[in-house]
Amino acid sequence: QVQLVESGGGLVQAGGSLRLSCAASGRSFSNYAMGWFRQAPGKEREFVAVEYWNTGRTSYADSVKGRFTVSRDNAKNTVYLQMNSLKPEDTAVYVCAAGPYLSSNWLEYNYWGQGTQVTVSS
Repeated sequence: QVQLVESGGGLVQAGGSLRLSCAASGRSFSNYAMGWFRQAPGKEREFVAVEYWNTGRTSYADSVKGRFTVSRDNAKNTVYLQMNSLKPEDTAVYVCAAGPYLSSNWLEYNYWGQGTQVTVSS
């Protein structure tokens, strides 16, 4: 059974940092892209970042470029999202997902975690 389990969310002041983790299990993700999406109340799901597991190739939303970094630990089968210089507008539920393509389109992802709340206070 495929599972993606996020952790690391919480409450942080503007300008602070958080690191989210996504532990993947149940199958090999070596040929998968691991993406991060977020959804704030009343807003649509938004692409944040993605890393292709095999190649390490990454892509970021313009809104987080230079502040967020996606990485992975192959031994732990875990993907991370390091978030620095957080802003109140980064407040959302962050969800990790796995899919076959390095894509910003959430429809192209097959597996989803439950999400973790990130709240940035001003």
